[in-house]
Amino acid sequence: MTNGSPVRAIRLLVLGALVLAAAASSWAQNKPPISEEIAKAYGLDSFGQIEQIRYTFNLDLPGLIKFSRTWIWEPKTGRVSYDGKDKEGKAVKVTYLRSQLSSQDASVKNEIEPAFNNDMYWLIFPFHQYQDSSASVEDAGTQKLPLGKGTATKVVVSYPAEAGGYTPGDTWTLFVGPDKRVKEFIYHRGGDKKPTLLTTTWAGNKMAGPLLVSTDHRGVADGKPARIFFTDVAVKLAGSDAWVDAK
Repeated sequence: MTNGSPVRAIRLLVLGALVLAAAASSWAQNKPPISEEIAKAYGLDSFGQIEQIRYTFNLDLPGLIKFSRTWIWEPKTGRVSYDGKDKEGKAVKVTYLRSQLSSQDASVKNEIEPAFNNDMYWLIFPFHQYQDSSASVEDAGTQKLPLGKGTATKVVVSYPAEAGGYTPGDTWTLFVGPDKRVKEFIYHRGGDKKPTLLTTTWAGNKMAGPLLVSTDHRGVADGKPARIFFTDVAVKLAGSDAWVDAK
C-alpha cells in the first residue's frame, strides 16, 4: 500500500474548506448578526471536535405525561442509539443510521426518529437557528422577558409551513442576554399536536467539553406547569474514548 499524494491531500483540504465556507455563507444568508453570535456562544466553532453525544431527555407535565428517552448520537456518521420505551410502554433499544432510515421498520421511522429529532433540537437549538437554511431569523430588539423580570433581545426563529423544523410552521422565540446566551423562550407548534404553546426558562447551563448546554427548562405548556430537562449529558471528543460529563 502506498501513501496518498501530498498534492491530492492539499486539494482535498482546500475543497473541504470551500465547502465549509459555502455552508457558512448559506447559514448566514438573510440572518441577523445575533444569529451567529448565539450559535458561537454555545460552542458552534468547536462542534467538529465532537464524536459522540450522550443525553437523556426528560419531559414532565404534571398530571398529564412524564417520560425519559436516552440517546447516543454520532454527529459525523449519523448513527443514533436509543434506549427508552415505545408508544405502548415496552422497553426498546435500537441503533440505526439516519442516512439509512428507509431500511428501518415503521417504529423507527415513525416514532423513534421523530422523537430523536425533537430531543436533539432542544439540546442544540442555538446551532439549528443559525444552521437551518429554512429557518427565518428576526432580531426584534429589546423586549420584556415573558416569565422573569427584566429585558432581553427578542429573536424570532420561524420555519415555513410547507417544510422545515420538526413540525412545519414551528416558531421559537428566544430572549437573549448580553452574553448571547438564551435566558427564556417561547415555542409555538405549527401543527395541532399538544402542547401547542410552551414558555420556559433556558437555564441549568453546563459545559460538555467545548459545548454549552442548557439542561433545565421550567415554565408552562398550554397554561399548565411544565418542565423539560436533560440528565447524563456527556461527550466524546475526537481522539478519545473517554466520556466528558457536562459540568
